[in-house]
This record gives sequence, structure tokens and C-alpha cells, in this order.
Amino acid sequence: MFLTYSDTMPRRVLALVSAACVLLLAFGLYLQHGVGLEPCPMCIVQRYALVLVAIVSGLTAFARQKGLLITGASLLVLLSGFGAFVAARQSWLQWYPPEVASCGRDFYGMIETFPLQRVIPMIFKGSGDCSKIDWTFLGGSIANWSFLCFVAVGLTALALIVRLVRQR
Repeated sequence: MFLTYSDTMPRRVLALVSAACVLLLAFGLYLQHGVGLEPCPMCIVQRYALVLVAIVSGLTAFARQKGLLITGASLLVLLSGFGAFVAARQSWLQWYPPEVASCGRDFYGMIETFPLQRVIPMIFKGSGDCSKIDWTFLGGSIANWSFLCFVAVGLTALALIVRLVRQR
């Protein structure tokens, strides 16, 4: 049924992806400000990736030309792949935490203190904070659910690309 829907309404599918991303971002902000969970550097990177996915899918939903829809969906595949990579790395750190857990600086503290060429590797290296599991739902951590959401967006974008390419 979903693939049939994507045949006739790719713009609506992209709008739904954008709306879902906005809802996920709102939930993340609720967890941060309402529940009091502090995001680690990898969580921040995932959040930025989700913002980019929401913006690209929202803008692409306004496109009427097939070429723009394919280009936007291709960019979504790349962005969601990046987000899934970061979420997978964080999930790995949570499943196999480093022997020496050291709490690193927060994201903004790192940017203010170190040059950008040192900050980027530090973010992806993770810290003790990134391996900590503060919240779970149905046995999955935030990073696990983030990974699944990014994969779902990527697969949806791939399905849209395939359908759009096959259309006349």
C-alpha cells in the first residue's frame, strides 16, 4: 500500500517525512528540557542530521519537477545514511562501552576550546557520555531508535527514487 501511495503522491510522502522529523526533533527537545536528559556530542550531530533531513524533505515536497524530486530524494539518502552511521556508532559505544569511560566536554565547550579540525574527530570518537544509556523504549536506546528512523527515511527515499525513475 505504501509503495502504491508513493507512486501517486511522492510530494506527500516527502511532506510526511519532514513532519515526522519535526516530531522527532520536538520529542528530543522534550527529553532534553522536560525530562532533563543532556545530549552527548553524537546526539547533537544526529539532531543536526535530522534537522537537515527535515529541511531537505520539506523543500523537496514543494518541487514539481521529476528531476528535482529525484535530486532531493538522493540527498535524503545521503543525509539519512550519515545520520544512521552516527547513530550506529553511538549504539556500538553503548553496547561495547570503552574500558576507560571519561566524560568529555559538551559539544559547545569543545567548539569554543578547540579548533574545528580537532573537534570533528572528538565528536565522532565519542566519550563516556555517548556510551551512557539514559532512556529506553521497548528495549532500545535513543541511539537505537535514531538509527531505525534514519534507516526508514533512507529506505523511503530510495523507494521514491526507484518509483520516480521507473515512471515515464
